[in-house]
Amino acid sequence: MRRINFEISQADNGLMIKDFLKSFGVSSALLTKLKQTENGITLNGSFAKAIERIKTGDILEISIESKGHMPAPSDTEIDILYEDADILIVNKPPFMPVHESRNHRGDTLSNAVSAHMKEDTAFRAVFRLDRDTSGAVLIAKHELSASKLAGKIKKDYYAVVHGEITDGGTIDLPIKRLSESIIKRCVAEDGEHAVTHYKPIKTTNGRTLLKINLETGRTHQIRVHFSHLGYPLVGDSLYGGADEHINRQALHCKDIYFVHPITNEEMHISCPFPEDFQNLLS
Repeated sequence: MRRINFEISQADNGLMIKDFLKSFGVSSALLTKLKQTENGITLNGSFAKAIERIKTGDILEISIESKGHMPAPSDTEIDILYEDADILIVNKPPFMPVHESRNHRGDTLSNAVSAHMKEDTAFRAVFRLDRDTSGAVLIAKHELSASKLAGKIKKDYYAVVHGEITDGGTIDLPIKRLSESIIKRCVAEDGEHAVTHYKPIKTTNGRTLLKINLETGRTHQIRVHFSHLGYPLVGDSLYGGADEHINRQALHCKDIYFVHPITNEEMHISCPFPEDFQNLLS
């Protein structure tokens, strides 16, 4: 149970509780759940209806039941970058899927997080990374955090590509799935709109470290775009970048930026490069 308190300011004096909560980001579905939860909404310590009006100095409290299904816990340790009552940010290692699937049971990030949280709640990863991509992943601990963060996180990816890129730029090329493959994607005129921004950071040993920001989020977008330009990611055997020095695509989500869903604090969490990635830069 997550209890969140609000001290009502002069600016919100006279509002109905439901209007105040909706302006904060409480969805209609969550508001309905709060009304159906015993003492889900209280005003100055007493049960309150959503249509009651609030006054300056009032203390409004909501109690969110974080019920849901968590996958079976595993004994895999997780590297926690940040945690509070509302969010958990972890450093996902390469070769670990975020969610369970038919081929991955018990070995995913969701299983490791389940063991850490030890709560009867749902696993709410606000965004996902490919199995072989490493870096920061943000998990919401309840549905208010999840809904307020969805689509509002800026991510700085870093990739090492084959070849030397000296100037930054933007790749605006549509992407679609190859008809003969269930996994591989390609650039195609009839694909979905896909935009990638990039900036070279360092060039060494015929490779370039790039900082990358995505304007869209297509499957394999970074890998497909740079392979199409002739600069496949180092280690990416699927898109022509196989390399003896690393056995996965050299792609890492290093920095995430967002506004905290409850405190409204501007947040920046950074995740260090893993060893296999760092070795490519030395």
